[in-house]
Parts: sequence; C-alpha cells; structure tokens
Amino acid sequence: MSRLFPAFFAVFLALSAAPACARPQVVEADRIVAIVGSEAITLSELKAQLQLVTGRLQRQGTPLPPQEVLERQMLERMIMERAQIQAAHEQGLRVSDAQLEQTIARIAANNKMSREQFLAALQKDGVTYAQFQEEIRNELTITRLREREVDSRLVISDAEIDNFLTQTDGKREELHLAHILLRAPEAANPEQLQQLKAKAEDVVKRAQRGENFAELAAAYSDTPDALQGGDLGWRPEDALPTLYAEAAKTLQVNGATLLQSSNGFHIIKLIARRGDETDDGGVRQTHARHILIRVDELISESEARRRLEDLRERLQHGESFAELARLYSQDGSAANGGDLGWINPGDTVPEFERAMDALDNGEVSAVIQSPFGFHIIKVEERRIQDMSQEKQRFAARQSLRERKMDEAYQDWLRQLRDRTYVEYRLEEE
Repeated sequence: MSRLFPAFFAVFLALSAAPACARPQVVEADRIVAIVGSEAITLSELKAQLQLVTGRLQRQGTPLPPQEVLERQMLERMIMERAQIQAAHEQGLRVSDAQLEQTIARIAANNKMSREQFLAALQKDGVTYAQFQEEIRNELTITRLREREVDSRLVISDAEIDNFLTQTDGKREELHLAHILLRAPEAANPEQLQQLKAKAEDVVKRAQRGENFAELAAAYSDTPDALQGGDLGWRPEDALPTLYAEAAKTLQVNGATLLQSSNGFHIIKLIARRGDETDDGGVRQTHARHILIRVDELISESEARRRLEDLRERLQHGESFAELARLYSQDGSAANGGDLGWINPGDTVPEFERAMDALDNGEVSAVIQSPFGFHIIKVEERRIQDMSQEKQRFAARQSLRERKMDEAYQDWLRQLRDRTYVEYRLEEE
C-alpha cells in the first residue's frame, strides 16, 4: 500500500445537499437537451435538477441568477458529471450495493438519524431514496476516478519538502476564499481567449462593485462547486494553488481579482484571513497489515472479493495473517507478511484509512475496496508518537499535495471535457 496517497477528495455530504444528477423516469415525449458520449440528457432530467438546486439555494439564502443562466450552468454540470461517470465505467470502476449502503448509513449516522428518520427527511425534501442512492453512487464513483487519474499520480519528493520547509518559518496563515473559473478549451485560439477574457473582466468588475459572489459563481463558474457559490472554505495559504496564494497576499478582505492560467481565467475573492494555531501534540499512529487482491483482466471484482472472503474465513479458524499475506497479497508488503509499518493519518487513501480507523487492536476488517483493489486489514497496535519534526514534514507533504491536486484536477477536467463528445440541443424547440 503506497504511503503517498493521502485523503483529500473525501465526499462531504450533508442532508441539505441536493442530488446533482438524480434521474427521473423519462416520459415518452421527453425532449433531449444534450448528448454526452453515447448518453442523452433529457429535459425532464434537467428540470428535476433545476428544481432541486433552486430549492437548496433558496434555503441557503443565495440569490438566484436568471433562470436561463442557471439552466445552462446546470446542464454543463450534468454534462461534466456524465463525462466522468462514463470515464469511470470505461475503466471498470464500480460501486457495489454493499459499499453504497455502508456510505448512506454513515451519512445518516453523521446526521444523528436512524435509517427511518433519514428516509423521512429525504422524502420531506422531495428526494426519493432511489434518487439519493444514485447521487451517492455517482459521488463515490467520481471520487474513485479522481483518486486513480489525478491524486494517485502525484508524487511529492523529499527535496520539495525540504525546500518548502526552508521557505516557511513555521507560521501558517489560513485564508477563506471563493473562486470562479471560466474554463478555456484545450486548444483555444486567440479570438476565443480574448472573448473569454472580456467576459471574465466583466464578472470581476461586478464582484468588485459588491455584487453577490455566490450568485456570480452559480451563473458563470465552470467548476464543480459553482452552485455552492465557489466557496473553497478555510485553507492554509501554503495548501492553496500557487496562483491563488500569491494573488491573495495583495488582496484586502472582500477584495476580488482576475487571474489567468492554462485552464482559463480565474476570479478569486478573499472572504477572510486568520492565523493558524498549530497543535504541538503527538500523532496517533497505527501499526497495520493488509492483504491486497488487485482487479485486472484476469481477476474480476467479484472474484477478488470472493478470494478475500475465503482468506478471512481461514483467519477466523486460526491461520496466520502474516503467512496468508506472504502467500496471496499482491503488493510489495507481501514479503513482510503484509506489514505496512507505522501509519500516520493521511498516509493512505480514504477508504483504507476509514476501515483501518474503525478497527480495534487485533481486529480484522471486512473486505473493503480502494483504487488499488480489494483488501482485508488487521490492526496490530496503536500509539501516540511525539514527532515534531516528522509532523512538520507530514504537514508540508499534505500542503504540497493539496496545492498540486487542485491544479492537476482542473487540468484533467479540462482535458476530459475536450475529448468528450457533447452535442447541445437545449435551444431546439
């Protein structure tokens, strides 16, 4: 299990979040408003999403952009989601029913509700359980796709960490930013860029005059968080994309500015800034082992799961975890009996870390899935380790990864959008 893949793009789902791609039954006379790859988006699907998102924005008190603007934004959001789901399916990424139900149970628990209370709350919000299931399945699928295509390919070298620590004095300021991206096509010509720049200049002037930034983001931004007002939340300055961090240094609170990158034109607004209070306590480490079965052309997901279920049953009958890992695990830790050593928070991918953190010492997990395949995990022991220098390096690695991931993900989305066949039919009668 690589130690270079920390949790970043976890799915933060609250009960008030409206589904982004719930698909109602299509009536016979339903009109197609877009074709994405080999799939159609219908007018009824678009209207259902507009109704859900409009209701959520109104509950949040966010001013609504004009209906036709919101309609175009929602359609583009659905196109991007559909393109990512198609790319995930082409790579064989699937979310099982068991994993889906586990996630929904965790969401209900996080909202301090029983399953029955949660279903009632969904119904009250006008969301069917089938719609909610599909939304969560899509969120999980897109998260796995990003982890495979973007997050897992980022490497932070020791030299980068050394340079980062040299440039910082240990004090980290946190910034609360919101952003708007007007994405440029992959091979945009000068005329296209000039038109896009003029549009961006108009938007930033409106933001500087005090127009509601969340409304502007909902109307113009080409990012997945556009309908949430483009809010990036609180982040350490050194974890922001370099472009944003450098520009924010000269911004006053509530100030906005226009930036350009290879992805297009960015508008950022500084909502607030604060000092970061560093915790000097110890780090909770876990000593764990695992057995990994990878999914490939020869081993299907169902076969990988079956093999691990068989191994788990053998463990329950007293066989050695280390010995079975040596015989069957398909990664570099097999030679050491699946021993991963001492693991810090964030060292592993989210699915693995969540399952590991839920275990008691000596306990073996159920079969879980990650971007690397299927695993069973055993926790050997835990400890609180005083590691101030290691913590500094860990924090530096996390900051560098977050900075790179934002930039890499936007670049990857732009490439995916440009290579996806999209046909617009919204204006057709």
